Amino acid sequence: MASMAFSATIPSPLLDFSQTKKNPILSSSIPSIKSSFGSSKSAFFQHGFSLHSLTVPGFVLNSRSSGIYARAATDKTLYDYTVKDIDGKNTPLSKFKGRVLLIVNVASKCGLTTSNYSELSHVYEKYKNQGFEILAFPCNQFGGQEPGSNDQIKKFACTRFKAEFPIFDKVDVNGPNTAPVYQFLKSSAGGFFGDLIKWNFEKFLVDKNGKVVERYPPTTSPFQIEKDIQKLLAA
Repeated sequence: MASMAFSATIPSPLLDFSQTKKNPILSSSIPSIKSSFGSSKSAFFQHGFSLHSLTVPGFVLNSRSSGIYARAATDKTLYDYTVKDIDGKNTPLSKFKGRVLLIVNVASKCGLTTSNYSELSHVYEKYKNQGFEILAFPCNQFGGQEPGSNDQIKKFACTRFKAEFPIFDKVDVNGPNTAPVYQFLKSSAGGFFGDLIKWNFEKFLVDKNGKVVERYPPTTSPFQIEKDIQKLLAA
Protein backbone atom coordinates (compact mmCIF):
# COMPACT_ATOMS: atom_id res chain seq x y z
CA MET A 1 0.00 0.00 0.00
CA ALA A 2 1.37 3.41 -0.94
CA SER A 3 2.48 5.59 1.94
CA MET A 4 0.54 8.78 2.70
CA ALA A 5 2.11 11.91 4.10
CA PHE A 6 0.81 13.37 7.36
CA SER A 7 1.75 16.40 9.52
CA ALA A 8 -0.04 17.08 12.89
CA THR A 9 0.63 18.01 16.50
CA ILE A 10 0.09 15.41 19.18
CA PRO A 11 -1.21 17.16 22.31
CA SER A 12 0.29 15.95 25.56
CA PRO A 13 -3.04 14.87 27.14
CA LEU A 14 -3.32 12.12 24.54
CA LEU A 15 0.03 10.60 25.36
CA ASP A 16 0.53 8.43 28.42
CA PHE A 17 3.40 6.05 27.90
CA SER A 18 2.60 4.18 31.09
CA GLN A 19 -0.85 3.16 29.85
CA THR A 20 -0.88 3.37 26.06
CA LYS A 21 -0.62 0.09 24.16
CA LYS A 22 2.49 -0.25 22.09
CA ASN A 23 1.99 0.03 18.36
CA PRO A 24 4.21 -2.69 16.83
CA ILE A 25 5.20 -0.47 13.92
CA LEU A 26 6.05 2.50 16.10
CA SER A 27 7.73 0.33 18.71
CA SER A 28 10.19 -1.01 16.18
CA SER A 29 10.70 2.34 14.47
CA ILE A 30 11.02 4.66 17.47
CA PRO A 31 13.45 3.18 19.98
CA SER A 32 12.70 3.77 23.64
CA ILE A 33 10.88 7.09 23.76
CA LYS A 34 10.23 6.45 27.42
CA SER A 35 13.86 5.76 28.25
CA SER A 36 14.95 8.96 26.52
CA PHE A 37 12.59 11.24 28.44
CA GLY A 38 11.57 9.23 31.50
CA SER A 39 7.99 8.57 32.45
CA SER A 40 7.04 12.24 32.54
CA LYS A 41 4.77 13.34 29.71
CA SER A 42 5.67 16.97 30.34
CA ALA A 43 9.37 16.21 29.91
CA PHE A 44 8.62 14.75 26.49
CA PHE A 45 7.01 17.97 25.33
CA GLN A 46 9.46 20.30 27.08
CA HIS A 47 12.40 18.83 25.22
CA GLY A 48 10.68 17.99 21.93
CA PHE A 49 11.11 14.78 19.99
CA SER A 50 14.50 14.43 18.36
CA LEU A 51 13.68 12.57 15.16
CA HIS A 52 14.49 14.11 11.79
CA SER A 53 11.94 12.14 9.84
CA LEU A 54 10.39 8.72 10.12
CA THR A 55 8.38 6.92 7.48
CA VAL A 56 6.05 4.09 8.40
CA PRO A 57 3.25 2.58 6.33
CA GLY A 58 0.45 5.11 5.99
CA PHE A 59 2.16 8.25 7.30
CA VAL A 60 5.34 10.27 7.70
CA LEU A 61 6.38 11.67 11.06
CA ASN A 62 8.49 14.78 11.23
CA SER A 63 10.17 16.35 14.25
CA ARG A 64 9.07 19.83 15.30
CA SER A 65 10.02 21.82 18.36
CA SER A 66 6.49 21.51 19.73
CA GLY A 67 5.94 17.78 19.16
CA ILE A 68 5.25 15.19 16.47
CA TYR A 69 3.38 16.05 13.31
CA ALA A 70 1.59 13.87 10.77
CA ARG A 71 0.25 15.43 7.59
CA ALA A 72 -2.44 13.81 5.45
CA ALA A 73 -1.87 13.90 1.71
CA THR A 74 -4.46 16.09 -0.05
CA ASP A 75 -4.72 17.97 -3.32
CA LYS A 76 -6.89 20.65 -1.77
CA THR A 77 -5.58 24.00 -0.59
CA LEU A 78 -7.04 26.69 1.64
CA TYR A 79 -7.99 28.57 -1.51
CA ASP A 80 -10.71 26.01 -2.30
CA TYR A 81 -12.86 27.34 0.56
CA THR A 82 -15.21 30.27 1.02
CA VAL A 83 -16.13 31.56 4.48
CA LYS A 84 -18.34 34.32 5.86
CA ASP A 85 -16.69 37.36 7.36
CA ILE A 86 -17.77 38.92 10.65
CA ASP A 87 -20.41 40.95 8.76
CA GLY A 88 -21.88 37.86 7.08
CA LYS A 89 -20.40 38.44 3.62
CA ASN A 90 -18.97 35.52 1.64
CA THR A 91 -15.19 35.69 1.45
CA PRO A 92 -13.30 33.34 -0.89
CA LEU A 93 -10.02 32.47 0.80
CA SER A 94 -8.39 32.56 -2.63
CA LYS A 95 -8.17 36.33 -2.05
CA PHE A 96 -5.23 35.55 0.24
CA LYS A 97 -3.34 33.62 -2.43
CA GLY A 98 0.41 34.24 -2.25
CA ARG A 99 0.34 35.35 1.39
CA VAL A 100 1.58 33.58 4.52
CA LEU A 101 -1.37 32.99 6.85
CA LEU A 102 -1.78 32.31 10.55
CA ILE A 103 -5.25 30.93 11.28
CA VAL A 104 -6.54 31.06 14.87
CA ASN A 105 -9.77 30.11 16.65
CA VAL A 106 -10.35 33.01 19.03
CA ALA A 107 -12.47 33.70 22.12
CA SER A 108 -13.16 36.86 24.11
CA LYS A 109 -13.44 35.46 27.63
CA CYS A 110 -10.57 32.96 27.81
CA GLY A 111 -7.56 33.12 30.10
CA LEU A 112 -5.45 33.17 26.91
CA THR A 113 -7.38 36.04 25.33
CA THR A 114 -5.35 39.06 26.43
CA SER A 115 -1.90 37.64 25.71
CA ASN A 116 -2.91 36.13 22.37
CA TYR A 117 -4.84 39.08 20.99
CA SER A 118 -2.09 41.49 22.09
CA GLU A 119 0.68 39.40 20.53
CA LEU A 120 -1.32 38.62 17.39
CA SER A 121 -1.87 42.34 16.84
CA HIS A 122 1.84 43.02 17.36
CA VAL A 123 2.93 40.27 14.96
CA TYR A 124 0.38 41.37 12.37
CA GLU A 125 1.54 44.97 12.49
CA LYS A 126 5.15 43.84 12.11
CA TYR A 127 4.68 41.61 9.06
CA LYS A 128 1.47 42.72 7.31
CA ASN A 129 3.38 44.70 4.68
CA GLN A 130 5.62 41.72 3.94
CA GLY A 131 2.84 39.41 2.75
CA PHE A 132 1.50 38.13 6.08
CA GLU A 133 -2.11 37.84 7.21
CA ILE A 134 -3.91 36.57 10.31
CA LEU A 135 -7.36 35.00 9.92
CA ALA A 136 -9.33 34.84 13.18
CA PHE A 137 -12.33 32.54 13.60
CA PRO A 138 -14.42 33.07 16.76
CA CYS A 139 -15.59 29.84 18.38
CA ASN A 140 -17.82 29.23 21.41
CA GLN A 141 -17.11 25.51 21.83
CA PHE A 142 -14.58 25.77 24.66
CA GLY A 143 -16.15 26.68 27.97
CA GLY A 144 -18.68 28.96 26.26
CA GLN A 145 -16.00 31.66 26.17
CA GLU A 146 -17.15 33.36 22.95
CA PRO A 147 -20.88 33.88 23.70
CA GLY A 148 -21.35 37.28 22.08
CA SER A 149 -22.83 38.25 18.74
CA ASN A 150 -20.59 38.93 15.76
CA ASP A 151 -20.99 42.67 16.35
CA GLN A 152 -19.93 42.28 19.99
CA ILE A 153 -16.93 40.14 19.02
CA LYS A 154 -15.85 42.66 16.39
CA LYS A 155 -16.18 45.58 18.79
CA PHE A 156 -14.26 43.72 21.50
CA ALA A 157 -11.32 42.78 19.26
CA CYS A 158 -11.08 46.04 17.36
CA THR A 159 -11.63 48.38 20.31
CA ARG A 160 -9.79 46.68 23.14
CA PHE A 161 -6.92 45.15 21.15
CA LYS A 162 -6.94 47.35 18.03
CA ALA A 163 -7.10 44.19 15.91
CA GLU A 164 -6.76 45.07 12.22
CA PHE A 165 -6.58 41.53 10.86
CA PRO A 166 -9.69 39.86 9.37
CA ILE A 167 -12.17 38.34 11.82
CA PHE A 168 -14.73 35.92 10.43
CA ASP A 169 -18.14 34.54 11.32
CA LYS A 170 -18.37 32.40 14.45
CA VAL A 171 -17.77 28.72 13.60
CA ASP A 172 -17.61 25.25 15.09
CA VAL A 173 -14.13 23.74 14.88
CA ASN A 174 -15.08 20.29 16.22
CA GLY A 175 -18.10 18.02 15.99
CA PRO A 176 -20.76 17.38 13.33
CA ASN A 177 -21.07 21.07 12.41
CA THR A 178 -17.36 21.68 11.93
CA ALA A 179 -16.79 24.42 9.36
CA PRO A 180 -15.38 22.97 6.10
CA VAL A 181 -12.28 25.16 6.36
CA TYR A 182 -11.52 23.61 9.75
CA GLN A 183 -12.12 20.13 8.38
CA PHE A 184 -9.41 20.95 5.86
CA LEU A 185 -7.02 22.42 8.43
CA LYS A 186 -7.35 19.46 10.78
CA SER A 187 -7.04 16.85 8.03
CA SER A 188 -3.93 18.65 6.77
CA ALA A 189 -2.32 18.69 10.22
CA GLY A 190 -3.75 15.97 12.37
CA GLY A 191 -5.45 12.63 12.37
CA PHE A 192 -2.74 10.30 13.65
CA PHE A 193 -3.16 10.81 17.40
CA GLY A 194 -6.40 12.75 17.03
CA ASP A 195 -7.11 15.93 15.13
CA LEU A 196 -9.54 17.67 17.49
CA ILE A 197 -8.91 21.32 18.25
CA LYS A 198 -8.06 21.25 21.94
CA TRP A 199 -8.92 24.79 23.11
CA ASN A 200 -9.15 28.43 22.12
CA PHE A 201 -6.21 29.94 20.21
CA GLU A 202 -4.90 26.83 18.47
CA LYS A 203 -2.94 28.02 15.46
CA PHE A 204 -2.27 26.84 11.90
CA LEU A 205 0.48 28.30 9.72
CA VAL A 206 -0.26 28.23 5.98
CA ASP A 207 2.29 28.88 3.24
CA LYS A 208 1.98 31.02 0.11
CA ASN A 209 0.51 28.07 -1.78
CA GLY A 210 -2.38 27.55 0.63
CA LYS A 211 -0.89 24.46 2.29
CA VAL A 212 -0.75 23.92 6.05
CA VAL A 213 2.88 23.64 7.14
CA GLU A 214 2.60 23.82 10.92
CA ARG A 215 0.12 23.47 13.78
CA TYR A 216 0.64 24.96 17.24
CA PRO A 217 -1.14 24.18 20.52
CA PRO A 218 -3.16 26.92 22.26
CA THR A 219 -0.37 27.70 24.72
CA THR A 220 2.11 28.59 21.96
CA SER A 221 2.71 32.33 22.01
CA PRO A 222 2.39 34.13 18.66
CA PHE A 223 5.85 35.55 19.38
CA GLN A 224 7.21 31.99 19.37
CA ILE A 225 5.95 31.54 15.81
CA GLU A 226 7.80 34.53 14.37
CA LYS A 227 10.80 32.55 13.12
CA ASP A 228 8.52 30.19 11.20
CA ILE A 229 6.66 33.15 9.73
CA GLN A 230 9.92 34.76 8.65
CA LYS A 231 11.06 31.56 6.91
CA LEU A 232 7.85 31.29 4.90
CA LEU A 233 7.91 34.97 3.98
CA ALA A 234 11.47 34.57 2.70
CA ALA A 235 10.66 31.43 0.68
